[in-house]
Amino acid sequence: MMRTRKRPAVRPLDIAVILALAGLAAYMGWRVEIRLDYDWRWELIGQYLLRRDASGALVPGVLTQGLLTTVRLSVWTMLAATLIGTVMGLARTSTSLFRRLAGQCYVGLVRNTPPLVLMFIFYFFLADQLLNALNVDAAVRAAPLWAQHALALTMAPVNELPGFLSGLMTLAVYEGAYITEHVRAGVQSVERGQFEAAYALGLSPWQRMRHVVMPQALPRIVPPLAGQFISTIKDSAIVSVISIQELTFQGMELMAATYMTFEIWITVALLYLALTVACSLAARRVELRFRRGLS
Repeated sequence: MMRTRKRPAVRPLDIAVILALAGLAAYMGWRVEIRLDYDWRWELIGQYLLRRDASGALVPGVLTQGLLTTVRLSVWTMLAATLIGTVMGLARTSTSLFRRLAGQCYVGLVRNTPPLVLMFIFYFFLADQLLNALNVDAAVRAAPLWAQHALALTMAPVNELPGFLSGLMTLAVYEGAYITEHVRAGVQSVERGQFEAAYALGLSPWQRMRHVVMPQALPRIVPPLAGQFISTIKDSAIVSVISIQELTFQGMELMAATYMTFEIWITVALLYLALTVACSLAARRVELRFRRGLS
C-alpha cells in the first residue's frame, strides 16, 4: 500500500515571517534607492560571471573563477580535515592516556581560538615556513607541463599554489578539530557490549576497530560530516585575508575596482547560497540513506 505524503500546511506564523522578510527587503531597497541615491549597474554583472576571450569562446569570469577556487579549496580541505579528524578522533577514544590528551589538546586549542587569529598563526608561522622548508614552489615549477596543468585544474595555477596550499593546511587543521568530535561521538555511540564481544573473540585492536566498531559508527558519522562540508564552504571565505583568490577575495577586488558594492556582494551571496543549498540537498539525501540503513 502506497503512502500518501501530506502536504505541509501553511500556518499564520509562516505568512507573518514571509511578509516581514518582504517588508525588510522593500525597506532596504527604498533606503538604497532614495536615501543613498545609488546607481545600479546590474547589466555589467554578467561579464564577471562569463566572458568571451580573444577567440570568442565563453570562459569563466572573475566571480566564477573565484567560485571554482572556493569549490576546489573546500573539497581538498574536507579530504585533509577528514584524515586529521579521523586520526585524532580515534586518539580521543584510545585507551592510551597520551593519545587521549593529544587529541583533547588539539581540539581544545583549535576550537577555543578565533579562526582569524588561527589563520594568521598557521599561515605566517607554520604553513608558510613548512612549504619553504620543503621547497614546494621550486618543485612545482620544475614539474612537467602536464603535471602543472593538472595542478591548475584541480588546485590552483603554479604561481598561486603555495598560497593555496597554505590556506588549505590552515583550514584543514581548523575543520579537523570539529570532525574529530564527530568521529569521537560516533565511535563512543557504539554499544559497549560490541567492544566486549570483539575483545572476547580475541580480535586485535585494529581488527576490533575495522570489523566491529567502524561499520556501526560510520553511518552515525557521515551525516554530520556532510553538514561540516557546508560549514567548510562558508569558512573558506576567511582565507581571503591571506590573498587566496577565492570567491570573497574576488568580490572585494572587483568592488574596489568598479565601486559596484551592492551588485557585487548580492551576487557573491547568491553564489554562496546556491552552492550551500545544493550541498544541503545532497547532504539530506545522504542522511536519509544512512537513516534507512540504520532502521
